[in-house]
Amino acid sequence: MSASTTRDRILDALQDILIEGGASAVTLEAVASAAGVSKGGLLYHFPSKAALMDGLVRRLSDRAEDEFREAAAGDEGVVRVFLRTSVPESVEEAELYWSLIAALRSEDAMSEESGRLIGRIFEEWSRLLQEELDDPVLAETIRLVGDGLYLASIAGLPRPDPELVRRVTDRLIAQADAATGRGGGG
Repeated sequence: MSASTTRDRILDALQDILIEGGASAVTLEAVASAAGVSKGGLLYHFPSKAALMDGLVRRLSDRAEDEFREAAAGDEGVVRVFLRTSVPESVEEAELYWSLIAALRSEDAMSEESGRLIGRIFEEWSRLLQEELDDPVLAETIRLVGDGLYLASIAGLPRPDPELVRRVTDRLIAQADAATGRGGGG
């Protein structure tokens, strides 16, 4: 079995534990057991709990980079991709990100690098929106709406009426299309 496959199995196990039990359920022993590796095998790949969490954040950051490339190069456009991805696709995804944010708040769970990587995700969306729209107020409004939907969703807050959310996002997309001359599309 390759090292990258073992690393992925370990990170998958960590992700499952975070989803099911939250950051407090993460121990090196629990992750090793769930991944089917010895504690020594886990420590070979991730020498500490913080390194383990950092590995998961790096993997999620890499996925975000793929979304950035899709948004910047695709026909859909940054605004549409950002708003579409502002609500987690599943309960599991929401729980994972909520657990990661909780772990960030713990001083020993993650490194400063992980905090920077997560912050970069938010900053990069902001930069891409500003670049596409060339209207800082509209770009910031869209970012705040998307971030609000995202954070409310992962925190388990009551969801707004889906029809109202659709109307809000449709209006923002129409304003963005008018600002960019994109028109209809999507």
